[in-house]
Parts: sequence; C-alpha cells; structure tokens
Amino acid sequence: MNKKEDKFHPAENADAPQFRNHLTIQNSSSKYAREHFQLKETIVTISSEKKYIPVAKRAIRSCRRDLENFIRRDPFFMSTLEEYQCPDGAPPIVQRMADSGNTFGIGPMSAVAGTIAEMAVEAMVDAGATYAIVDNGGDIALINDETVIVGIYAGREDINIGLEIKPRESILGICTSSGRIGHSISFGNADAATILSGDVSLADAAATAVGNAVSDLASVKKAFSIVEGIESITGGLIILDDHIGLYGSVPVVEAPQRIEYITGGWV
Repeated sequence: MNKKEDKFHPAENADAPQFRNHLTIQNSSSKYAREHFQLKETIVTISSEKKYIPVAKRAIRSCRRDLENFIRRDPFFMSTLEEYQCPDGAPPIVQRMADSGNTFGIGPMSAVAGTIAEMAVEAMVDAGATYAIVDNGGDIALINDETVIVGIYAGREDINIGLEIKPRESILGICTSSGRIGHSISFGNADAATILSGDVSLADAAATAVGNAVSDLASVKKAFSIVEGIESITGGLIILDDHIGLYGSVPVVEAPQRIEYITGGWV
C-alpha cells in the first residue's frame, strides 16, 4: 500500500467516506462467509469458513496491540520514510515491517496493512483453514482451495480487469498502491500499482516503492526495475491513464467492477 504514516491518525477531513482499497474479491461459492471488521484505523474484509473469522480477528487485535505498544516506545518507527534498524526483541510484526521496508530503502509503515493481513491469514491456516482471505484496505493475503477473481479497482469505470487466482496451498499477497485513490500519501501518479508475492509484507512495501516511482508512461519500466531480482515477487501490474504495464507472471482476466465488494470506510 502507499506510505502509511497517516494510518494511525484520524484524517483531517473525516466528514466524507473514501474507498480505502483498490481491490475487490469475487468468487461464486456460497459456503464461505464474508465479514467486515474494523479495529481503529484497520478496516478489513475477512472471507473464510465462518469458524475461522474469529481467529483472524484475534490475530488482528494482537498485531495492533504489539505495534501500538512498540510505537509508543519509539514513535520514530511510524514517522520515518527511510530504513529502520529493528532493536533486539522487537515484536514479529515490527521485524517484518522493517525488513520489508528496508528491502526498498523506505520506511516500515509502507508494509503495515499487508503485514497485518498476512499474520491474520497465517493464524487462520494454523487453525486449519484452506480458504482464507483478509483484505486490509486493498492489501490482500489469501490462500484458496477454489478459484477466486481479485478485481483491480483503479477508480475508473472503463477499466474492468482482475487477477484469476487458481487454488493454492501457500499464502499469496496481492498489494496495491495508488497515487490517485484513497487516503494514503503517495509520491507517484499511478492509478494502481499492484504487486504479487508469497511474502505479503514484502508485496506491500514493493507496491509502495513501485507506485512512488511512477510519474508518467516513460517511468513504468524503471518502476518495475525496483523489484527485479527479488525471487519472491512473482508479478506486478501498473495502471496509468489508458495504459497497463505488466511484470512477471500476472494472471489478468476481464472482470467487471464490483464496487459492493470493496473494503471501504470512513477515514
């Protein structure tokens, strides 16, 4: 997702709702529950068998508690836009966020939403789930035993594309940054910059870094060069005006926009 410093503060203009994400999840099965859950600034949609949804909520609460306690001790963690060196004994969520941000030379809050989503799905898998999706404001962690379509919302009615995710036995991250949609700050100009990776925290930071590097059409190739050589990043997609750029393996399909599936909220 985009730079996240503002995610732990109320927005100055909080009198109007905004979409907090750029992805929608669509599947045809009725055996899985979908539930919207908000904990302070964290707004998620959880999809799984109903019995695993409380597991995700507990994991999210635990992540938030550990992160907030750490930030109270070291507020610099939340404000820095540069690499952060984790102290010994830092909570796992802090370590993951710092490692992901450091990979791209950016701050750890660039990975906050993806890391929370990842740790929630990990908890669900540990509890026995084979289908578990946590969409944290457009940064998605998922494992699926049936095909799902992850629709990409770029804020435009003329773009109807998505990613077809076949059944898989390992967690996948699909994270998006936008310079034009949502409340988070971005230094770029992309309608959407989406990264796919088995490391969800890394995908979130990568989407931030790639999105920040997109200023115009000529910059798209250079933006993708940021993730070249990182084995765990399998694909990427950039939408800029009428153009779509692809990197690696991206299972693009035509998918009508389903605004009702977007994880949104008051920011």
